[in-house]
Amino acid sequence: MSAKIRLQRHGSKKRPFYFIVIADSRAPRDGKFIQKLGTYNPLTVPATIQLDRQKALEWLNKGATPTDTVRRILSFKGVLYLKHLLRGVGLGLFDDATAMEKFTAWSAEHEAQIKKRQDDAYRNKRARRPMPGRRPERTEGNGGGEG
Repeated sequence: MSAKIRLQRHGSKKRPFYFIVIADSRAPRDGKFIQKLGTYNPLTVPATIQLDRQKALEWLNKGATPTDTVRRILSFKGVLYLKHLLRGVGLGLFDDATAMEKFTAWSAEHEAQIKKRQDDAYRNKRARRPMPGRRPERTEGNGGGEG
């Protein structure tokens, strides 16, 4: 049996919501699964991802293969980077404390980038919304019926 880390679709029509699951590669997309690792909501800006890093790392070390989308999610959340660092520890390139120090530094920088994206998206959304109580300004090209 080969295990895959993949997305299982939930949510209504045109409103996708996914569970990140471990499933047998022969099982249908929304069928039986072994373990649930987290959730993925692509409708928010940026996409909301909740993932159990430890479980995902354990399954990767057991040989589970992620699909392309899940590979990008794992990379975004730092699971693949953590696996890379732990492999370096196993090879004796550096110790465990150094690996965790590198990961926490990366994680802090990454969280700051995510926060900046959220703030930018919020500001852009506020800028597009018309001010309450004010009419939108008319431009020369629309309305008027002159001609």
